[in-house]
Amino acid sequence: MKDSPILKRAQGESCKVAVLGYGVSNRPLVEWLLAHGISPAQLTVRDRREPGELAASGDAARLRALGVPVISGAGYLAGLDGTGVIFRTPGIRPDLPALVAAVAHGACLTSEMELFLELTEAAVLGVTGSDGKTTTTTVASLLVADYLQRRGYGRMYLGGNIGTPLLPLVDEMTADDVAVLELSSFQLMTMHRSPDRAAVTNLSPNHLNWHTDMAEYRAAKANICTHMRSGDPLCGAVLNAENPDTRALGLSLPPEVPVTWFSSAVSGWKRVVPPERQGGGTRDSAVFAVGGTVRSETRAEGYDLLDVSRIRLPGRHNLENFMTALALCGGLIPPEELAASAGAVADRFDGVAHRLELVADCGGIRFYNSSIDSSPTRTCAALAALAALREKEQAAGHPVRKPTVICGGQDKHLSFAPLAEALCAGAAAVILTGEAREQIRTALYVCPDFSPTALPVRVIPDWDEAMETACREAIPGDTVLLSPACTSFDAFRNFAERGERFRTIVRQVTGTGTGKENL
Repeated sequence: MKDSPILKRAQGESCKVAVLGYGVSNRPLVEWLLAHGISPAQLTVRDRREPGELAASGDAARLRALGVPVISGAGYLAGLDGTGVIFRTPGIRPDLPALVAAVAHGACLTSEMELFLELTEAAVLGVTGSDGKTTTTTVASLLVADYLQRRGYGRMYLGGNIGTPLLPLVDEMTADDVAVLELSSFQLMTMHRSPDRAAVTNLSPNHLNWHTDMAEYRAAKANICTHMRSGDPLCGAVLNAENPDTRALGLSLPPEVPVTWFSSAVSGWKRVVPPERQGGGTRDSAVFAVGGTVRSETRAEGYDLLDVSRIRLPGRHNLENFMTALALCGGLIPPEELAASAGAVADRFDGVAHRLELVADCGGIRFYNSSIDSSPTRTCAALAALAALREKEQAAGHPVRKPTVICGGQDKHLSFAPLAEALCAGAAAVILTGEAREQIRTALYVCPDFSPTALPVRVIPDWDEAMETACREAIPGDTVLLSPACTSFDAFRNFAERGERFRTIVRQVTGTGTGKENL
């Protein structure tokens, strides 16, 4: 385990330590701190939940058993003056007045993830972006695991937004290991450490119900590259050459930080790498598809990595997810080994849960759970993937109708205009539910492509009723797609709970078992 200035300060006998939020990542953080030199007398947990909620969840009893005091309810941030180290849960904004005042008085505002990055001996690969980061992170983790298994030593750890909290495992990690992390804008916003190698899949408006504006969101995502150590042999950024925001990020990086640019639109090093980064002082590379093959090229040489036809997931966005993962792992895994791992992973990877997951194919009707689609761009990608699949099946003589799409949920203050265009082009019918149902309906009605006869739209406020209606009214040849384009917090704890509810309803309506595969 490496030395950590954060931990060293927290271990000071007179240092007060506050943990803000007692959730998935901060529960193990509290126990880890207690096991590493921070006494219960130094430590306080502060949680916005009322005392009754803490008691009902069992968290109050857990903290009592640990001997750690808790401050909860509306005043949970009161009295932070004099606190030396504050661990912020990602959902708490760092510019709250109480936190700003504490930092002004000398407090260190940090997080469980930043502490992990300081401590770990493992190589760290990080992924962020507006869309595709879960699939990309998962593919990267599988590539690393396959390579390490064939190499014969080293372990892969998957964490961040997916997997498990990694801080409790940091003591066992060695320089032979690799940690693959999915990181959100909420986590990255105040980080002063970057992964050894980091990818930004793409950037588009997202989480504007939390971030003050697009500029703040963009800056938070860019922070994944801000603190890279250019002298580290693994150092490098992986960026989307076709996305204006990620392209601008890459052009802002110093020449000592090598960038691997990926593109599904053009091929060849000279066409993919921006001209501004082709000078002799840079070591940029490119990953692209040409002749049905994903290929990696530097200024001087190139390698074939993967036959595109082996990727089981349809849609251009999934090709880009594989490109991103391959480029990210390219700084760690030799090209020949990476190609071997790429083929092995592509042959067996069917996708992540709740992402175009085929819950049932029953009586000629397909039911897809894509509850993870929490923004309009994700639903647009899901519709594009189904359109690509539909074209293949129609070419094979198996016509399939456009899907009935279930949309709605909690608004993120994003424009629904692109969603309306995609639904008009790619849906047979739309069922709107949840808090944002009227906003989406308005976007559809003002869309120039909208026709009420070509695209029937129904509003059913209750989630269960909306899902059941879509499932029960489907006939052979139909496809039912849950792709909400919104967050789940209007009615569910998270997108997984929403997806599980859809699975349950599909099974009840069809009498089928569990889901079969993902697209």
